Amino acid sequence: MSIRKLGLTGRILIGMIAGGVVGAILNPWNIDGSMVNFLFIDGIFRVLGEFFITSLMMLVVPLVFFSLVVGTCSLSDPASLGRLGGKAISLYLATTAIAISFALFIAGLIVKPGNGVGLEPPTEGAFDTSEAPSFVDVLVNMVPRNPIDAMAEGNMLQIIVFALLFGIAMALAGKPGERLKVVFDDVNEIIMKLVMLLMHVAPYGVFALMARVFGDLAGGEILVGLAKYFFTVLGLLLFHGFIVYPTLLSILARVNPLMFIRKMAGTQVFAFSISSSNATIPVTLRTVRQRLGVDNTVSSFTVPLGATINMDGTAIMQGVATVFIAQIYGIDLSIADYLMVVATATLASIGTAGVPGVGLIMLAMVLNQVGLPVEGIALIIGVDRLLDMTRTAVNITGDAMVSTVIGKSEGKLDETIYNDPEAGLNVVAEEKSA
Repeated sequence: MSIRKLGLTGRILIGMIAGGVVGAILNPWNIDGSMVNFLFIDGIFRVLGEFFITSLMMLVVPLVFFSLVVGTCSLSDPASLGRLGGKAISLYLATTAIAISFALFIAGLIVKPGNGVGLEPPTEGAFDTSEAPSFVDVLVNMVPRNPIDAMAEGNMLQIIVFALLFGIAMALAGKPGERLKVVFDDVNEIIMKLVMLLMHVAPYGVFALMARVFGDLAGGEILVGLAKYFFTVLGLLLFHGFIVYPTLLSILARVNPLMFIRKMAGTQVFAFSISSSNATIPVTLRTVRQRLGVDNTVSSFTVPLGATINMDGTAIMQGVATVFIAQIYGIDLSIADYLMVVATATLASIGTAGVPGVGLIMLAMVLNQVGLPVEGIALIIGVDRLLDMTRTAVNITGDAMVSTVIGKSEGKLDETIYNDPEAGLNVVAEEKSA
């Protein structure tokens, strides 16, 4: 009973800590072919963790589609969707550009994490990678040739575009649209019920994921060698999440930023543990709607869109990693190179999947654009897992911040709910007893 009284956030936190402890204890015996590796790390923990992640991902596409269609067709003036989309995209891209610019400044001029290492650059052409998509390609690929294929592949940007068009058509269709909206409302409620049911097993899924992460961590010498890089990225991520976002929220929405931080804590812990913005969409939507008081007509659009194009945490990692790799190989970057990094990382974030490890793929694109050895990624991959978890928490915090700011500007923010510390806390309990 005492554990239940902690609430969902407390139970997830206990699961995360317990998983980390168990994984750290098993780590010295986690050798390929060992019983610990076979039975626990790649056995029980892998099955439970991947089952939990897969269950979350199972809900993402239907949740985004139905929620966004319902929110869009509920707009009294469908033309306002253009204004809503313009605000959201502008804020997301602006915060991403700020994040990577600040990261380049701190890492390049103040910390200088790679100075003095002096590694020899690898042979040119030893590693090849695809180029970052052009802005024109990004725009063209937003519209799905086949919406069913887009849903099957989990292409979030195409799903969002199709859902928006479908919702607008429903709003303009009159009686047929109204009849269909009733069905979509019911389906949306059922999907949210599935989310609530899944949240009851979240602490166990988080335990398994954390146990496997800490059980697989490489030796301590890697962490020592990359300590400067690691803590630079970590410090910038924490600064962006707990200083930049609350400051923007206070200036643009004129609401209490401390209440925002307090209410986002549980969702941040959850995002940290599963390391996927897309998989966190159901939880982020629930928090933004029921804890922060942002109306569904706004949150159903801004949260899925943010999980697709808002990569502030990833941008910070890319900025520091670019400087770090350039410095360890003794390669000087010009101002034009730094500007290219900012532009490439910001534009490449559009349409990038919000899944674990995608930041390293985007980093390869950025390095390729400025002529740095992509092989340098191997130097940071050992510590990237923990940083990946942290930047996912930062990314979803940005999604919620932008949703709150736009909700306030559109008159769709219930400040009574926002300012109530207990708002939304009992939803899971009420769902269980219903």
